[in-house]
Amino acid sequence: MASSITRNCSRFSKAISVRFMSNLPENTVYGGPKPQNPNQRVTLTHLRQKHRKGEPITVVTAYDYPSAVHLDTAGIDVCLVGDSASMVVHGHDTTLPISLDEMLVHCRAVARGAKRPLLVGDLPFGTYESSTTQAVDTAVRVLKEGGMDAIKLEGGSASRITAARAIVEAGIGVIGHVGLTPQAISVLGGFRPQGRNIASAVKVVETAMALQEAGCFSVVLECVPPPVAAAATSALNIPTIGIGAGPFCSGQVLVYHDLLGMMQHPHHAKVTPKFCKQYAEVGEVINKALVEYKEEVSKNLFPGPSHSPYKITTSELDGFLTELQKLGFDKAASAAASAAEKMKPSESPSLQ
Repeated sequence: MASSITRNCSRFSKAISVRFMSNLPENTVYGGPKPQNPNQRVTLTHLRQKHRKGEPITVVTAYDYPSAVHLDTAGIDVCLVGDSASMVVHGHDTTLPISLDEMLVHCRAVARGAKRPLLVGDLPFGTYESSTTQAVDTAVRVLKEGGMDAIKLEGGSASRITAARAIVEAGIGVIGHVGLTPQAISVLGGFRPQGRNIASAVKVVETAMALQEAGCFSVVLECVPPPVAAAATSALNIPTIGIGAGPFCSGQVLVYHDLLGMMQHPHHAKVTPKFCKQYAEVGEVINKALVEYKEEVSKNLFPGPSHSPYKITTSELDGFLTELQKLGFDKAASAAASAAEKMKPSESPSLQ
């Protein structure tokens, strides 16, 4: 009996130690990982149900914690952490330069902010083309280290189809991507729409079908004519997500920065894509705020008393001034006294 009490006390002591040493909330420390609540978190089951009912699926591409929180609040179904971060966030001309480690940083930030949407991470260029082993290893990292629920990969070549199948067989959900595939601009000759002639249009549909056969749960159709997107959507049993592909897809995706009218990436800065509807002009609001901030700081208008909240009592201030004078810092003492006087709240005129 005594030994049992001793063991229990020892375990209790260790638990208390963990509690005090951890920076996690108590319920997280003791409760372990929180299970996904199907009533709160979007899952593949939810997407399949929406697709079956003919309800459009909403997808937004985002790259950081603040934007993920906005998506969460708005009730967006899917948050895609796209390799377009290479252009939108890092300022490159293409999606090719971004690395897997950089993508994982974006994935983790989004995962901390978006608790409701299904989270999908792009596999960046150069991280899944060499072999199925490389593709599966990369996909595993995106889920384990990035906190994503699924991955997206581009293209429909035989090797990409094989990679998609291997990743699905490893137990990871995959979204395919056909039409304009930005990682393939070297062979496409730039950011060019696809499916505009018979052979190209048929290829879009056939590639989408092949990705479905490989086990993908959805396919992105980018920059293809609406009739081609409609044909692919009709032929498939899985949802299509359109971007610049017209209204006949199962859902739509736009980039967070684009739909908000923020400063766009280098390619878009020259010619804004016609498919990018701007639902706000946030960029103008940001620029106006920055100019106003600069002017107020330049004119010593900011910060004023209302934005200088941390106070020192009169007695502590007097003692501080005395100590400064003892140290021979008369000029500093004078500056502190003057600052204190200026920070005094202005007296309101008494009511008569």
